[in-house]
Amino acid sequence: MRIFTASLATETNTFSPIPTGIDSFKARGYYPAGTHPDTMLQFSGPLWAARERAKEQGWTVIEGAVAGAVPAGLTTRYAYETLRDEILQDLKRAGAVDVVVLGLHGAMVADGYDDCEGDLISRVRQIVGPDVVVGAELDPHCHMTPLMYENADILVCFKEYPHTDILERAYDLVDLCAAKQQGKFKPVLGVYDCEMISIMHTSREPMRSFVDRLLQMEQEPGILSISIAHGFPWGDVPGMGSKVLVYTDGDTERAQQLADRVGKEIIGFRDALQTPCPTTTEALQIVADNQRYPAVLADSADNAGGGAGSDSTFVLADFLKNNIRDAVIGPIWDPGAVGLCMNAGENATIKLRIGGKVSEASGQPVDALCTVKALRRDAYMTGLSNTPSSLGDVAVVETAGITLVLTSVRNQAIGQDLFTQFGIDLRKQKFIVVKSSQHFYADFSKVAAQVIYLSTPGSVSSDINALPYKKLMYPKWPLATPAH
Repeated sequence: MRIFTASLATETNTFSPIPTGIDSFKARGYYPAGTHPDTMLQFSGPLWAARERAKEQGWTVIEGAVAGAVPAGLTTRYAYETLRDEILQDLKRAGAVDVVVLGLHGAMVADGYDDCEGDLISRVRQIVGPDVVVGAELDPHCHMTPLMYENADILVCFKEYPHTDILERAYDLVDLCAAKQQGKFKPVLGVYDCEMISIMHTSREPMRSFVDRLLQMEQEPGILSISIAHGFPWGDVPGMGSKVLVYTDGDTERAQQLADRVGKEIIGFRDALQTPCPTTTEALQIVADNQRYPAVLADSADNAGGGAGSDSTFVLADFLKNNIRDAVIGPIWDPGAVGLCMNAGENATIKLRIGGKVSEASGQPVDALCTVKALRRDAYMTGLSNTPSSLGDVAVVETAGITLVLTSVRNQAIGQDLFTQFGIDLRKQKFIVVKSSQHFYADFSKVAAQVIYLSTPGSVSSDINALPYKKLMYPKWPLATPAH
C-alpha cells in the first residue's frame, strides 16, 4: 500500500489583528517534503501514525510538506496558496497512491478562502480521483463543511479538549483509511448540525462521561467513528458551529440516526457546558474567601492558541493594584522586553515597559522595575500530546513579588515546564496565571488547588454575543438572530 501524507494547519481568529503570513508557519514549523523530524509535531499526527503503521505492515509512505502556524488572524492569500500548492505538487510527484491522509485543523481562513480545508481536500480529490481513499485528522474546533466531508472518505476529530489524544485519533484515521482501501469497511456518513456555539471542556462533566461513552460506542459492530466538531466561535465564516459526524459500515440510515441522537443529546446538556467566568477582582475575592492555594487563573481572552496577542496586561495591572504577591504569569509575548533582558543579563535590575503592544485588546503597557531571574535561548515547553512547543528566547523577571515569563515566540501555556524549567516552584505560588483557554488544564490541574476561568478583555473574549459576526449562518444558540 502506498500512502501519501502531508499537513497544513492553523486556527484562524478572524477578529484577531495579527496576520498569519508565510513567516508564521516557518516560525512554528515548516518542513518541505521528506524533511519532517524524527518526532511527532502537534499538527503531524497522521504522518507519524502512517510512519509507525508502515513499519508494522510494510507499507510505503510518501511524505509531503508539513506546515503549522500558531493561531492568529486571517491567513494571507500568498501563504495559503503557496503552502497548499506545495502540498498538491508533492502529491502529484508521488505518482499513484492508494491512500491520502492529511493533518489539518479545520478552522483555517485565508484572504479569499473561508474554507481552506474544504478547498484543499477538494483539490486533492481532483488529483487522485474517486477510487483513492482520502482522509484527514481535524481539531474539534473546526468548521465542519460539506466541501470537506463530501470530498473525504473519512474525517476524524480529536475527542479530548485539552487535545491529549492527537496520536490516538491519528491511528484511528490511518487504520480506517487502510481498512477501506483493503475493502474491509465501507464507511458511510451521517451529519447533524447542532445549530449552536459552545466551548466543550472534556475535563469535566457533562463532556467527560459523554466522550467516554462515544469511545465505547465506537467498539460496537458497524460503528466506525464518531466525531464532535465543537466549532470555533472566533471564526466568522458560514460553516462555524457545532456538528456531529458518524461513520458506520455501509448503513447510511444507522449513521444518520446515530448522528441525530448524539447531536440532540449535546443540545440537551448545552446549558451545563457553560463555565463561570468571574472578573479578576471577583476571582481574587473567591480565593481570599476559600484560601485554596495555588489558584490557577486562566486568562482565556489572551490565549495565543485562539489567536490572541498573549501580551495583554489587564491581569498584571489588577495584581499590582491589589498588591498581590507570590504569583506567576505567563507566557507574555514581548520580544522587545526579552531582548533588553538578554542584553542586561541575569540578576540585572532593569526598567521594562511590558506588554500592551499588539492592539487595544492588549491593554496599556505596564512600566515596572524588574529583576532578571533567568534567561534562555531557544526554549521549549511540553506541548499537546507531549509534542515540543517553542517559546523562543525567554526572560523570566520579577517585579513586586510577581514573576513573569516573557517570550519572543507567541504561544499559550500548556505544560508546567513553562515555569518549572526556570526554577519556579509552582507549589509555593498563591496564584498561577496562564494565558490559555483550556489546554493548560491537563498538566496544571495536577498542581492546582482550584482552577478559575477569568473574564478579561481580549481577542478570545468569552462574551461571544459581543463579537461582530458578519458571515455567520443563523440560528446559532445562544446568539440572537439579527434583525434584517
